[in-house]
Amino acid sequence: MTKLDMIDTLTSVTEIEKKDVIKVLDGLTAMAYEYVKEDGEFILPGLGKLVKVYRKERQGRNPSTGEVITIKAKNVVKFRAKKALMKAVE
Repeated sequence: MTKLDMIDTLTSVTEIEKKDVIKVLDGLTAMAYEYVKEDGEFILPGLGKLVKVYRKERQGRNPSTGEVITIKAKNVVKFRAKKALMKAVE
């Protein structure tokens, strides 16, 4: 589902104007960025949460040459789905 598909679906389901749905989605995205960066997590009620995780430095391989390389340590974002969501897609 693309962002436009989501906007159209939310517009028809909620009967809210398209411009307002766009503002809500953009606001939700901005909040998620801010909270994950500052607090380390952002909860999406009913779905799960976005969590900032520190990934240590590790060894990897260049797939083209097979050469061993060092992958730098960095923060990554992971999504942890709620049990209810995982059961719904079984």
